[in-house]
Amino acid sequence: MDTIASLFSFITWPVSWVIVQFHKVYGAIFGPDTGWAWGLSIVSLVILIRICLVPLFVKQIKATRAMQTLQPEMKKIQERYKNDKQRQSEEMMKLYKETGTNPLSSCLPILAQSPFFFALYHVLNGIATGKTIGVIDDQLLASARKAHIFGAPLAAKFMDSSDKVAALGASLTDVRVVTAVMIVLMSFSQFYTQRQLMTKNVDTTVKTPFMQQQKMLMYVFPVMFAVFGINFPVGVLVYWLTTNVWTMGQQMYVIHNNPTPGSKAQAAYLERLLNHVTHHGKTRNRREKAIVKAIVVKGRDRNEFERKFINGLNKAGLAAQSDGSVVRSEAAVAAQTEDGTTTTATVGTPRRQQPKRQTKAQRQSGSPKAVEAGDAEPETPSTSLRKSDEPQDAPPAAAGKSAPKPGNGNRSKAQSGQRSKAQSGQRKGPQRPKSPSKK
Repeated sequence: MDTIASLFSFITWPVSWVIVQFHKVYGAIFGPDTGWAWGLSIVSLVILIRICLVPLFVKQIKATRAMQTLQPEMKKIQERYKNDKQRQSEEMMKLYKETGTNPLSSCLPILAQSPFFFALYHVLNGIATGKTIGVIDDQLLASARKAHIFGAPLAAKFMDSSDKVAALGASLTDVRVVTAVMIVLMSFSQFYTQRQLMTKNVDTTVKTPFMQQQKMLMYVFPVMFAVFGINFPVGVLVYWLTTNVWTMGQQMYVIHNNPTPGSKAQAAYLERLLNHVTHHGKTRNRREKAIVKAIVVKGRDRNEFERKFINGLNKAGLAAQSDGSVVRSEAAVAAQTEDGTTTTATVGTPRRQQPKRQTKAQRQSGSPKAVEAGDAEPETPSTSLRKSDEPQDAPPAAAGKSAPKPGNGNRSKAQSGQRSKAQSGQRKGPQRPKSPSKK
């Protein structure tokens, strides 16, 4: 670590100068030899560096989202040219050039912060060995060696021997307890930051190898911090814990206000935005207009949460416009459907209900229940049924025969039976006489 830190000795002087300037301010409040003065100076150095790195952080967010979008195309290229690595690399570079993405952009904040980290390590290591470095002279060196954070000197490490810790005016137990707690907090903050990114701000509709890599890093980074942390001085642990907490808070802000499309964070954000817009009847600021405009422009390419947002506006009598504004109309609302087309729906007009389709039996019977069920007038009985109720004409062959006597009850019963059978749905007209039974 000392060898790597010496490579960044050119930036040691600016880092030490910034720490000394902050120490003058905090020393006037807490005392020049206290751990609060030196510890807050290191924290202020971190905050200053991270503020300067905000533009790079914005580029990192854009690059990460662009890489997530390109993962399906990259996977196709890998499968197509799996036996030709050179052609695969050429197609990858061509894809990056066409889309304007850079894989290294996601690592810019870490790469830009590394020189300051190693320069601070070089300064604190000089304080531990009693050497002046940068703008820290003998007086400031003696003040820094007296400073303790919860009983642990700024330059002490977890793996230091008891003699070295005693030379800094502290006990080995205090140093190891403080450094162990800070290492645990540093690893946990790194794990929580990565887990928050994976569970809330990743597009769940696209399953790519990039997600698997991020999931692996979620467990690898905390272990790396724990292993390297035992060789970091207390001042460096303060620096790294502060930068992890800053990253976690910065990412929470981005996830809350500018989530990745298709993620759970976007679903929660659009639900909040829908409640605000329906309550006020308009978009309140430029950022909300930009979000609504981006959703309207997508058209058919909207994801599930964006379609739900548009439908929620339509139900509330609002319509999203192409410029990001939202309008209200009492008579008619331009309701955008899920496929991006626009239809006009009249507010307050009830839909016309179609009558229920009746069964054949209900149409023939014409019962009151059928009328109520279908909300239609009963149909008159068919002509064939009316004819079946009338007496049938005698067949020509039997025309010359005498009419049955009134007293003959068997024939009258037979005729009434035939009439009832015709009414019940049997074949109408003259019935074929049955053959006489043999007596």
